Parts: sequence; structure tokens; C-alpha cells
Amino acid sequence: MRAVACLMVLVHHLVLRMNFYKIPPSLDLTFILARFGNHGVSVFFVLSGFLLARPFWLALDKAQPLPSLKIYAMRRAARILPGFWVALTVGFLISFTIYGFPLDAELVSRYVAGFFLMSQWHWRTFFPVQGDGPLWSIPFETTCYVLLPIGFLLLFNEKLRARSALVSRLLWIGIIAAALIGHWLIVTYLPTDSAGRGWQYGFQGGAKEWMPRYNPIGFFAIFAIGALAAGIQTIVPARRSTIYDVIGALAIIMGAWQLPQSIGGPGEGYAWLGIPYQFPLLPLAVAIALCTLPQSLLLAKVLDNRLSRYVATVSFGVYIWQDIVLTLMPQLLPSSFGSGSDDVLGGWIVSSLIATAIIFAIGTLSYMLLERPVIDWARTRENRATRPATA
Repeated sequence: MRAVACLMVLVHHLVLRMNFYKIPPSLDLTFILARFGNHGVSVFFVLSGFLLARPFWLALDKAQPLPSLKIYAMRRAARILPGFWVALTVGFLISFTIYGFPLDAELVSRYVAGFFLMSQWHWRTFFPVQGDGPLWSIPFETTCYVLLPIGFLLLFNEKLRARSALVSRLLWIGIIAAALIGHWLIVTYLPTDSAGRGWQYGFQGGAKEWMPRYNPIGFFAIFAIGALAAGIQTIVPARRSTIYDVIGALAIIMGAWQLPQSIGGPGEGYAWLGIPYQFPLLPLAVAIALCTLPQSLLLAKVLDNRLSRYVATVSFGVYIWQDIVLTLMPQLLPSSFGSGSDDVLGGWIVSSLIATAIIFAIGTLSYMLLERPVIDWARTRENRATRPATA
């Protein structure tokens, strides 16, 4: 699932470099569908909620104490911050050195807000740097990291934790409902004004276009659906069965079907309550797949292969570095992606293949030289913190 989300977002950003007016008519639908690869962001959020919530559900069901929030925070920081900070800083530097944006208080404040993971609360700082657009989602996700244990603190309350597993899952649905109410209040009472709104005004104009429908509380609703899926998956019978293959396959089809549902509307796929990426059907499809695929027979063998594991492993580096590569290429080689060529499609394909190779190479180096060493270091600190004292 992580590999699919990674490739969806990458394809989305590659397609944005294609001149849609010069696409052969026979490929119109293909490129239009690929344009909605941005819906992979929703897959990332559901998956993160699923993985991070599992230890909480397991502890809750076994009547164990709340998992250590210190270790939880340490793991999240070690996984996210090193790569994010480096990519953020590179994006900031090329903003004024290569792209020519003035190094003023506005640019610096956006970088600082992003560095401290606070850029998600206002359209001025929504995109923390000019040189790396996808970084907007990282502060959104860290907000979810904070809200997740807060929700579980309620479930671990002594008055609630004695209740059945089913009741605890129903209570989590209440938390999702609270997030949806919060999203509705933000959209209703905190609209952006029309001055300078729209992508023709650059990143900040685009942020004004996205907000308030793009807000951390609405994205937590997506994230929390993944957390609920983890709660369901932990109580599903562990034995493998073909019934899980059937349900998982139907969930995948249901999720894929959400992409053409966005055709004819905004590229963001706004759906229920204005939440992007075909909410709630796409997140629910991903959640159902996550609940069933671990117990499937055939799909587990087919989907969990060496290639998908590799893509999933380096996916974070691929995500945070892809826009830097894709925006630098036309700067360094103006003919990139078929620009000015009679064979626009051929030029786009060649540039896309070159860009993909470079992006995965950087993503692999990022994981091996930066992300993995910090994760390992954090685990050694974690082991020391949990090691019992000796005489």
C-alpha cells in the first residue's frame, strides 16, 4: 500500500509536467486518470493511522498500560525529521539562489514555520518553501501524530477501558465524528478571502485556493479511519482465508474506482464536507484493504514482493525529494519533458524515466545515509530507556 501511494504521487507530479494540449487523443483518459495520483496522499494518511494505532489497540485490548508516549514521539521524530529538515533546507536555498525569489521575511518565515512543523495552520506558510511543494503534507501528518495519542488517552481512561473491544471501536468512531465536526467548523467559519487566490498567483495563491478545505483536522479524519482499521484488524480472526482475498480485491477495485469519480471536477477530488481525495470512500477502501490483506492467501503473496518492499522502504525519500528534481530539471535543461519539441510525448517519457531514476537514487541514498542511521540511533536510545535497572 505504501509503494502504491508513493508511485501514485510520483506519477501525479510527472503528469503535471506534460503539456495536456499536446497529448494524443487516444491517451487523454490515461493522462487524466494519472493526474489524480495526488489521491495517493490519502492512502499515506490512512496507512500511517493504521500502523501507528496498532500498538495502542493491542495494549488496550490486553488491559496493558498506554504505550510509552516518549518512545512514540522519539520514533516519529527519528523517522520524519532528519529527511524532512534536509529536504526543507535544500528547497529553501534553491528558492532564492536558483529560482530567484527574494530572500525576505516572508520566505524566511515560511521556512521557519515549516522547520518547526507549524506551517499547516495558515495559507501564508502552507507551502513552507518554494523549491519543494509536497513538503506541505509533513506538518499535516505530524498534527495527526499528536492527535492520535490524545484520542487514545480518552479510551485508556479507567472508566472506559473496561468496556468491550466493540465498544472501544465505536468510541473511536465518535472521535472521527468529532474531527469531521471540527473540519466543518473550520470550513464554515474560517474561509480565505478572494484576493490573490488561485494557482495563477503561485504557491501562496494555491494555498488560499486549497484552504480551508485542506486543514489538519479534516486530514486527521482520514488518518483516524486508518486508526479504526487497525482496531478492526487486530480483532479479526488471524487465520488466513480466501474470503479475505475476495474482500481485499473488492476494496482495491473500490479504491481505484474513486479516481475516475474525480473527472470533471477539481483535481483535488473534493467530496463529502469538502474533504479532498474522494473522502470517505477512498479512505474506507484503503482501510478495508488493510484489514483484510494481512490474512489473505493469494493477494498477500502477489502484492508483498521484493519490488514493492523496496519502493515502500525508500518511499519517504522519494516523496520529499521528487519535486526538487522535477523543478530543477527544466531549469538546468529547458528542453526537459518535451518542452519546445515536436515530439512532446516522447520527450516527456524520456525525461520522466530519467527523473524517476534520479529520484529513486536520491531516495535510496536518503534512506541509507540519513534516515536509517537516525532510526537505528533512536532505537539504541529507546533500548537504553526501557532496559531494567541492575544492581
